[in-house]
Amino acid sequence: MPLYKHFSIERCNVIAGVKNMSITRRFKSYFLRGLAVLLPTILTIWICVWIYKFIQANISVYVSRALVWLIMFAQGEGGISEERLTEILAEGAAGSVIGFLIALIIVCIVGALLASVVGRAIWRIIEEFIMSTPFLRRVYSYIKQVTDFVITPEEKAKLFSRVVALEYPRKGIWSIGFVTGSGLRKVAENEKKEFLTILIPNSPTPVTGYVIVVPKEQTIALDMTVEEAFIFAISAGVIAPNSQRMSVALPKVVAENEQK
Repeated sequence: MPLYKHFSIERCNVIAGVKNMSITRRFKSYFLRGLAVLLPTILTIWICVWIYKFIQANISVYVSRALVWLIMFAQGEGGISEERLTEILAEGAAGSVIGFLIALIIVCIVGALLASVVGRAIWRIIEEFIMSTPFLRRVYSYIKQVTDFVITPEEKAKLFSRVVALEYPRKGIWSIGFVTGSGLRKVAENEKKEFLTILIPNSPTPVTGYVIVVPKEQTIALDMTVEEAFIFAISAGVIAPNSQRMSVALPKVVAENEQK
């Protein structure tokens, strides 16, 4: 084979390889972009469906059956049969929706009652009964701490006063942490410094982590709310608040590859 034909074949192979790499890179880029757009929507729908199924399985079904019983009690004899009412209200789609809406209203009513003085007093009596039971006390206390922390904003404000940055787990590596207290008195008296108790959150589960006590001078207060820090930890640093974002220019080679 002539030498120039050999070089031509090699050149065609190189060009084909470059085109294949370009197609693969574009496919990967398009796929990641589509995933970034669709994933939040899909997760939101999945969470809503999960909440609906949870309420439907644990609350709505009993509400629907209670509704059937009330209708049977109100209409007396000669009305719609219990089997027909159960088929419509407890097993049918219409009954599921009605039971779900009633369950939501009941939850809101319970929340409104607990916001009053009488409701809080009644619930305090119920909690005292639960906490006096050995087995229930252990389970209920842990579950209540988690649910209050996740759902109730006031509990987050009590536990975490502000967000700081500090060098952890070694010098040169910076982590974010939640200030939970003013340190230990014995340590502060011995070192003659002001200390902070800080929770270093795990990612993507910021409700767990490591508790450390460090001098206040070794921390940097961040212009970041607790909610923003939570989102930052859950997203593994992908979602950062606008006040903390930095515009970093891409290297020339990376920028050229992205354009291709």
